[in-house]
Amino acid sequence: MTRTILDIHILQTVPPSNINRDDTGMPKSAVYGGVRRARVSSQAWKRATRRAFVDLLDTSELGVRTKKVAEVLAERITALDPSLSKTAAWELAAETMRAATGSKIEVPKRKTKDKEKEGGESETAPESAYLMFLSGRQINALAGLAVEGAEDGDLNSLKEFLKVKENKARARQLADTGHSVDIALFGRMVADSTDLNVDAAAQVAHALSVHPVEVESDYFTAVDDRNTDAEMGAGMIGSVDFNSATLYRYAAVDVDRLQENLGTGLREDRPSAEPTRRAVAAFLEGFITSLPTGKINTFGNHTLPAAVVVKLRSRRPISFVAAFEEPVAAGEAGGFLRQSCEQLAKHVPDLESKYGLTAGGQSWVLRVGEETEALAALGTEVTLPGLVAAVGDAVAARLEPEA
Repeated sequence: MTRTILDIHILQTVPPSNINRDDTGMPKSAVYGGVRRARVSSQAWKRATRRAFVDLLDTSELGVRTKKVAEVLAERITALDPSLSKTAAWELAAETMRAATGSKIEVPKRKTKDKEKEGGESETAPESAYLMFLSGRQINALAGLAVEGAEDGDLNSLKEFLKVKENKARARQLADTGHSVDIALFGRMVADSTDLNVDAAAQVAHALSVHPVEVESDYFTAVDDRNTDAEMGAGMIGSVDFNSATLYRYAAVDVDRLQENLGTGLREDRPSAEPTRRAVAAFLEGFITSLPTGKINTFGNHTLPAAVVVKLRSRRPISFVAAFEEPVAAGEAGGFLRQSCEQLAKHVPDLESKYGLTAGGQSWVLRVGEETEALAALGTEVTLPGLVAAVGDAVAARLEPEA
């Protein structure tokens, strides 16, 4: 079966930084090829990409992931029925979410106990036990259902309404259609109702340095502005760990699954390619240009990739991380970028020719500087706007006959 798979390969240099740290505060790392590498977790870069969507997509195409889902839904319910009190809206929202997802939605026990100690009733909105991911369209639809079922805002009326089999089925269907771009790309897990799970269309690998990395430590002091000349010493002392690296980053998008997630869910209609094209374009630009913000104010490590290779395939995703299983050695004058590009440029055609992966694919290369010249032969050279447009058009062309 012919598929549409998008592979994104990135080389990016990051100066002294700590963009993703472990539980001890040290930059994350991993052993690969027998040596210790710098590592940035996939979760960190997924979140950075999601945050980039705010500038790339309309808010109506995005979702919200939160435990405070009842509070979010209550705000939409109140917008539809301003006569409702805050507490009444919370109750209607919680009941609707229970019916739609089968999850426990209740006021956290800790907050309830704190309020009881103060001798009053809880004024905290109910919450889910885990993060829930809903699109704006799903929240709007569920708010409409809650108002429809709650006669004059009455909670008991809503409960009776949702006991009707058809109405409960509607609630679940509304929670499983109209997925946002971020849900369609990164998936969703609903622990209490696995039928509402959404399989992710995008996979993001842990970024790894192409060379061995050592962690360094910065000892710092801060001076109290109110100290006089007679008051010696620092107001605060501390240390922060950091490293620097040339990273190989990789992500893959199953475009067919993305189209299914965006357009079908529980519905039978087949969508056009346009929503998928927009989602692919947003992910491509967001993933390339985003950066996790750990310790960003401390180090100001704002960099962009030096090289991006994008492949559109018809069978399966393929990472090129094996190009760096043997660590890259620094050049004579220092630096790892030139050697990284040369190793990648040698590895890719060798791998693709041996496995017969060259037929029917499309490739693009975005590169900066003469150090990346070796990659020019891997695809059509483009700028970022040109890359986003070209890949979006190529994806749409492949999907349109099936739309």
